[in-house]
Amino acid sequence: MLNLTVPTFPSVLSAQGGSVVMEMLIKLLLRRLGEQRGLGREKGACRSKLMVILPAVSMRLSSSPPPPSPELWALLWTVLQFSAMGCIQSLKCKPKSFRDSVIVLELNTSIDSNPTSIDEASSVVLRYRTPHFRAHARLLVPPVAAKETWTIGWIQACNHMMFYNTYGNKGMSSWELPDLRDGKIQAISDSDGVNYPWYGNTTETCTVVGPTKKDSKFAVSMNDNFYPSVTWGVPVSDSNVPLLSSIQRDQSFTTWLVAINQSTSETVVLRTIHWRMRLHIQVDPEKPLGQRAVLKEPVTQEQPQILSKNEPIPPNAMVKPNANDAQVLMWRPKKGDPMVVIPPKY
Repeated sequence: MLNLTVPTFPSVLSAQGGSVVMEMLIKLLLRRLGEQRGLGREKGACRSKLMVILPAVSMRLSSSPPPPSPELWALLWTVLQFSAMGCIQSLKCKPKSFRDSVIVLELNTSIDSNPTSIDEASSVVLRYRTPHFRAHARLLVPPVAAKETWTIGWIQACNHMMFYNTYGNKGMSSWELPDLRDGKIQAISDSDGVNYPWYGNTTETCTVVGPTKKDSKFAVSMNDNFYPSVTWGVPVSDSNVPLLSSIQRDQSFTTWLVAINQSTSETVVLRTIHWRMRLHIQVDPEKPLGQRAVLKEPVTQEQPQILSKNEPIPPNAMVKPNANDAQVLMWRPKKGDPMVVIPPKY
């Protein structure tokens, strides 16, 4: 049973005074609801409920009305309470979509400050290791009303790649992404090659299975760096005579924090990061092994940028092939035609 406390009003109110108070109550309620809630359609709903009793009230607000009866006061007060409660309740209970409810509590991204390290331990190849790009996000997912499954995590794509290994006056080898190089695509997936389109499937993603009754908190993180091997000798020659004289690399990436509905494939981009890795290693092949290579630039990488406005994900960033499978190693001699040394894997 619902208990309603009906206010008592001084009996000294005149007929006209009581009617004015009633009119003021109605106007005040409508005004306050409009100010506090913005209302929209709910305002119309509240107003329609109030209008149920307005004919009776308007009759009593005519010239020389009789004093308002206690029953009318009780009716007015009851309807006002139910109207306000109904409108407010409808606003509270209106469910938000998953797109509108996910909150990124924290996002950190950086490239380690240490310089690229060089390893000359092998007489066949030079190895180098760049600093790591890192991204970490904490998220809050309010209760999910629907029976649906969402995956939240990192998707990464390569937007630009320049990777040249020069061998004196003989020519250069280069790792290339043909479709990206020729402008046929804007970006290519940098997925792990298994869990498309995700960068990985351990710390890189989390899954939300609805319906849920409580808030859920998740953390997703990823890191990336380069650790290649470059032959001391010309890659199309049987000779291993060291001729490598320079390594230059410049790659750009876009990394997205994304939520994807596993049933509908609805995709929600939560954050967008741009980052770049560059290096220039000068090599003197005449020097003894262990003393040939010197890191010229940059000693410290440019830090990633979190965009203020999210960018859409290009279609090729979501599907096969990934960059590792699509790349080709070319030999481009100073004289003669270029040739494929290592073809793509797909």
